[in-house]
Amino acid sequence: MCYKIIIEPTGDEINVKKGQTILDAALRQGVYLPHACSHGLCGTCKVEVLEGEVDLGDASPFALLDIDRDEHKCLVCVAVPKEDCVIEADVDEDPDSRSIIVRDFEGTVIEVKDLTPRIKGIVLALNEEIDFQAGQYVQLYYPGFDEGKSFSIATSSNNKKEIELNISIVPDGEVTPLIHQNTKVGDTFRIVGPYGRFFIRESAQKPMLFFAGGSGLSSPKAMIEEQLENGCKHPIALFHGARNVEELYYADLFREYERKYDNFTYYPVLSDENVPDWEGEKGYLGDVALRIFENNFMGHKAYLCGPPAMIESCITSLFKGRLFERDIYLEKFFSKADQNSAPKSPFFKSI
Repeated sequence: MCYKIIIEPTGDEINVKKGQTILDAALRQGVYLPHACSHGLCGTCKVEVLEGEVDLGDASPFALLDIDRDEHKCLVCVAVPKEDCVIEADVDEDPDSRSIIVRDFEGTVIEVKDLTPRIKGIVLALNEEIDFQAGQYVQLYYPGFDEGKSFSIATSSNNKKEIELNISIVPDGEVTPLIHQNTKVGDTFRIVGPYGRFFIRESAQKPMLFFAGGSGLSSPKAMIEEQLENGCKHPIALFHGARNVEELYYADLFREYERKYDNFTYYPVLSDENVPDWEGEKGYLGDVALRIFENNFMGHKAYLCGPPAMIESCITSLFKGRLFERDIYLEKFFSKADQNSAPKSPFFKSI
């Protein structure tokens, strides 16, 4: 049994199976709807139901407010239709966005790397080639769990048969401790993707700034590698924040890129002010970038990926340096711990 969903103002029509979320159906049919966390936490995928009725699912009360519910709005990442519906979504056209159908893959682990005490690199060989834009993510399904966990792809899309996922352990989490403790070469996982709206705006033809914290380095690493592999000549700067040297992974790789490519600059930044024998940058990423760029980021595109607190701090610094919303793109991490987080400011559409 399927329900028909008409999406305004684009006029796209999709068929949604019984029990399937609207977002999953749309992405599997090549129809893009704005989304981010995919778990009803962030509110990015909020739409208005013009006709028909839906089950709101497990939507956070902070992402879908009481007034939203009264106004017949829902979060398509968790909403399931009860009948044929018409919804209205805020879909922006982007010349650099590709409509890629979400598919299921089988991934076999071919390498497990200890990147930091908290982050493992899992390299998977896929049973089929995956088409994606560098910066997007996939969902990994651990055996015994119905819900997939989202991890950014840490490798360029020029290699479509193997992907690397950088997985940070969440001590009180259900799945990441199991991945860290048990994953070995030869294990297989169900992989679904690609997801996300985080990618390079190549048509802008502007210098690029990347800000990454923790395992948020995954997407910038993939995006930077792809740009360098494809011959990009625009200046690229990466600011990578970590607490200490042990957490500063892939530093040697980026230093090698810095030597190899004239247009790439690497700025590792430690937040711990008491690291012995460290002659590099210390403090907050945004503050360091402001000083290096002399309070002027104009003419750049900025890409941010990491914990919400880091993202907010960097956005503030970018604003101080006269770079604003239209030139800032981000990928925030959301988890069940964010269920009670306050919604984002209504003054900003994309950040």
